[in-house]
Amino acid sequence: MNKRKFLKQSLWLTAGATIFPSVVLSDSKMDTKKKQMIKTALATSTFTLPEIPYGYNAFPDKIDSMTMEIHHTKHHQGYTDKLNIALKEVGISNKTIENILGMENLPTAIRNNGGGYYNHSLYWDILTPGGVMSEAFKAKIIENFGSQEAFMNELTATAAKRFGSGWAWLIQDKNKKLYIFSTPNQDNPLMKVSEMQGNPLLGIDVWEHAYYLKYQNKRGEYLKNIMDIINWERVEARMV
Repeated sequence: MNKRKFLKQSLWLTAGATIFPSVVLSDSKMDTKKKQMIKTALATSTFTLPEIPYGYNAFPDKIDSMTMEIHHTKHHQGYTDKLNIALKEVGISNKTIENILGMENLPTAIRNNGGGYYNHSLYWDILTPGGVMSEAFKAKIIENFGSQEAFMNELTATAAKRFGSGWAWLIQDKNKKLYIFSTPNQDNPLMKVSEMQGNPLLGIDVWEHAYYLKYQNKRGEYLKNIMDIINWERVEARMV
């Protein structure tokens, strides 16, 4: 195998194994040599900063482009880099971010930076432009919160009342019931330390770096506007 072909194959294996590790390694038809190459790639793989496909200037009336860019390239990138360092230091590999965050007794560096990595990845995804609540999702919201208006009010109030930095969440528990609550700092509902555990459907960032350039101390105004650009199709798609 020439050098170019080897590098190309190695890159493919690393990307594929990082995204679909359980699928790749479960192929019984795969020869032993190829499985070993994938295991090596998995052991050395790192988390990478996800792209924002809609760009930094997708909703200038709601979140200014400078805030979006700094939030993504500085804050989210910083969490990503520090997470990779922390994982390497304790020898954790071959795990999804969900598996990692669900571990018992997370080291502080992994708890903070792993949460920052995961939370922001979800945040960018649910802000994808477009998307309205389906009738089925509206029915689920009404079933759990009484009305769509009550749901929106509770979500906004929960985010507004989070003291200091943190996140407001919509989660689905193991019984498929929906709940709203908040966590401090970069904690999230996947963690054992969280007040509630469940499948995160929606996370709203209430750290000041998410809104301060445009809104300064007016968190309520930021929250009112952020509700206008949530892609409810993406939120619903996360339900199980």
